[in-house]
Amino acid sequence: MADLERAAAAAAGLASGCRLAGVVACRTAAGRRYLCAFEGADGGRTWLALDDAGRPVAGRGDVRDAVSVAALCEIAAESAFPGELGELRAQLQALRERENPPGVDEAEAAALALQRVLGDPPHLATLERLDAIGSAARRLERALDPTAPSPFAAAMQAAQAAVEELVAEVEAGYLVPLVGPGR
Repeated sequence: MADLERAAAAAAGLASGCRLAGVVACRTAAGRRYLCAFEGADGGRTWLALDDAGRPVAGRGDVRDAVSVAALCEIAAESAFPGELGELRAQLQALRERENPPGVDEAEAAALALQRVLGDPPHLATLERLDAIGSAARRLERALDPTAPSPFAAAMQAAQAAVEELVAEVEAGYLVPLVGPGR
């Protein structure tokens, strides 16, 4: 939490005339990054990624990686289960107590595991977190219906275009010149 506050303070000092709308912490191959969104007086949105020392990140590839990891982790968390996991767990427990059908224990364990992986915000967006959410979501899907295709995988595939659009938006509204190959 302190690292997000530190990044927010650093970002606010770098974007005069804009209001800091949000900060997402992520870790890419290049290290810890803080993706900051700003809203201008005109309602436009601008962006800046900071490194762990609070300096703006100017490498186009590094910014793309940070945006992609942050967006994919957010989408994964939202797509992992379409409802409230606590409610599902209560329903599974009631089912186990009434009928105790085969597989209900595994479904309860899988729902609890996914709930733990998702946890309470804030989160550090990482590829490891993305994998953990995907594994836990698929485990729950299989426990609930082993023959059904994965709604989580379908949601993640469908999200690829939205992630690319966000990357393009960030690049177009980035507060410092980006260096490195463009698209």
